[in-house]
Parts: sequence; C-alpha cells; structure tokens
Amino acid sequence: MYALIKTGGKQFKVAAGEKIKVEQIAADVGQEIVIDQVLAVGSGENLTIGTPLVPGATVKATVVSHGKHDKVRIFKLRRRKHYVKHAGHRQTYTELQISAVTA
Repeated sequence: MYALIKTGGKQFKVAAGEKIKVEQIAADVGQEIVIDQVLAVGSGENLTIGTPLVPGATVKATVVSHGKHDKVRIFKLRRRKHYVKHAGHRQTYTELQISAVTA
C-alpha cells in the first residue's frame, strides 16, 4: 500500500519501510508522528483520490534524524559594472522512517 502525502509544501509518494527527507518538522529524534494530509491512497490497481484529502487516511512515521542538505552556491554578476555577489544556503531537513499507511 502506498500514499501520496503533503508536508512542507511538497508532495511525496511513500510506502511502509521507506525513508524520506522532508522540510524540517519540530519533533524530537525517535518520536512517532502522524501525517494526516493524505492526497491519495493506492494498493495495486485500486487508487483512492481525495478531494483534496482522503478522509480517515493517515501515515505514521518515526523521526530518524535532523540535518542540513548540501550547500547551494549563489553567484550574481553584472558584467562591466564591478558588481559581484556570493552567497550560500543550506536547507534543513528531517529524515522520516515510514512505518504504516492506513486508509
């Protein structure tokens, strides 16, 4: 069974036993969380699509770790104007272990 969930402004297709990295969630490592924003639930050829959410569907996950992604380098240049700007950004994430998908 798999589900399409929404968290952190993004959508993820998840199934039991998978690990995913999502936008940072305020939860401690080892804590179990329940994601109730389930957009679709499927099992084989059966697919239930919500309007916009599937009623009663939840995904249980355990927080494995918190961290930061690789640095994204920002470089701006205006030629012939003596303008050069350097910057960098590291987005934080939470790694989740999906334990169960219920419809």
